[in-house]
Amino acid sequence: MENRRVMMNKKTNLLQLEEHMYPLVNVENPNTFRNLFPYTEIPKIAFNDRIVPHCMPDDIWITDTTFRDGQQSRAPYTTEQIVTIYDYLHRLGGPEGRIRASEFFLYSKKDREAVEKCMERGYEFPEVTSWIRASKKDFELVRDMGMRETGILVSCSDYHIFYKLKMNRAQAMEHYLSVVKECLEIGVAVRCHLEDITRADFYGYVIPFCLELMKLKQLYGIPIKVRCCDTMGYGVNYPGAVLPRAVQGIIYGLMVHAGVPSELIEWHGHNDFYKAVSNSTTAWIYGCCGINTSLFGIGERTGNTPLEAMVFEYAQLRGNLGGMDPTVITELAEYYEKEIGYHIPERTPFVGANFNVTRAGIHADGLLKNEEIYNVFDTEKFLNRPAEVSVSNTSGAAGIAHWINTHYHLKNNDQIDKNSELVTMIKAYVDKEYDEGRVTVMSNKELEELVRELSGRLGLQIGK
Repeated sequence: MENRRVMMNKKTNLLQLEEHMYPLVNVENPNTFRNLFPYTEIPKIAFNDRIVPHCMPDDIWITDTTFRDGQQSRAPYTTEQIVTIYDYLHRLGGPEGRIRASEFFLYSKKDREAVEKCMERGYEFPEVTSWIRASKKDFELVRDMGMRETGILVSCSDYHIFYKLKMNRAQAMEHYLSVVKECLEIGVAVRCHLEDITRADFYGYVIPFCLELMKLKQLYGIPIKVRCCDTMGYGVNYPGAVLPRAVQGIIYGLMVHAGVPSELIEWHGHNDFYKAVSNSTTAWIYGCCGINTSLFGIGERTGNTPLEAMVFEYAQLRGNLGGMDPTVITELAEYYEKEIGYHIPERTPFVGANFNVTRAGIHADGLLKNEEIYNVFDTEKFLNRPAEVSVSNTSGAAGIAHWINTHYHLKNNDQIDKNSELVTMIKAYVDKEYDEGRVTVMSNKELEELVRELSGRLGLQIGK
């Protein structure tokens, strides 16, 4: 205790006692935290009431794994689709480059062709980065492609070190560090993906490993990023929760005990327990600058943190969009539906067909009087998605006219009046349906077919 230094903490302006150093604990048998993760029971969330301070960085951003983790759960994108989506991400990120980077595989000829075409775009953001396993053969791919940065898989839990790699902790660390050094030797920045960090021995392995990474960063003068991968979605954001599941504890520990700067920390979450978004936001609040995401959350098993969700989390935390253009989110959703053939579930926030559609009759009445009553924000302004009401026996002519005008984006003189012949005919059909015992609302598909048929009879162009 007497040999530990007293230093000024520049963030809190308070004197702080230097923390203990954390040497590698090279155990003979894996620590699988069976007290927290009994495989034949539901995982347990335990507490020790150790609280860490909020530490929101001056600058925060989003990174993208649509073409890497996102492609591990669906049919591969074509090269043309990758380049188009990359263009959309560039527009969405805005002039400040709020979407900082996008990562790619390099394994197939198609992967490398897509990388080359995206790099030819010449965008500063998102930066094109790669992902490799911690092997010298994979490193050669990075070198040959001339990448400025690559991610390296450095699995950190004993589940992976002992059972998958068949190594002990010291061997795994030595192996990982050797590949990191090879990258640094030729000037390639490294992003270390600490897979399964929420089941890892945080002080016995994660902190000692990250201390070694920061020594290499100092030695070579090249940034080394630390990505916290909540691979199984075990992370929790509850104050006082114990490590390794505590998101805020992980971020705090990396900054304070391993000396990793905020701008070199990323959070990569999965949604197995419905916590991907809240955990990602927590990581921001407690000092992590980068949140790794994928479009619409497409990723392994339950998916990754949805990119579009973090756009609006950013806006809520910062009070502005940081130059991002969220209307591109709607364009992306339409591109996925129409060009890629990917169906987005209707109730998906911000992008689903029904996310801002009011179905309950009494709610529809309120929305027609003032849409702020039942709409989360001005969705027409930010997403080019005006609030809609569903059509049922309670909608009336006004509700049907509102549905047509908003669904088909009709403006000014093109709008349909509630007294129009088209609305009268649709209302008669709807009333007949409910008189005959129908109890469910009219689906958009039903109404689209009805509008197409009736507008055709009337010589109108709606729904063509």
